[in-house]
Amino acid sequence: MRTVNIGGKQIGLKATPLALLYYRQEFKSDLIGDLLKMQAIADDPSALDSVALLQIAWAMNKAAEGKGKTFPHFESWLDQFEYVDFSDADTMTAIMNEARQGFFRGSAGGGAKRK
Repeated sequence: MRTVNIGGKQIGLKATPLALLYYRQEFKSDLIGDLLKMQAIADDPSALDSVALLQIAWAMNKAAEGKGKTFPHFESWLDQFEYVDFSDADTMTAIMNEARQGFFRGSAGGGAKRK
């Protein structure tokens, strides 16, 4: 689990199987598939899908908050932020790293252990 700043708010992120389920339930898509589509961001910043990145953050934030707690739907969750600074590479990298390290623990590209 890690904490990132989005729009001046600190939010927790946790890449767990629950995050995968929450993502599927809310967006009718696969988190891993959408994450893999964005793998090229390092080489080509135009590969960034800003909404998909926020959707991934939403699912991991929901997983971090704990099962059974009331959690807003994506649109309401987004509404709590005054802004999203996509020029903040630390935040964007932290979201991607949490997802990669949590969902690809044994792979060559994301096998580093989280601190």
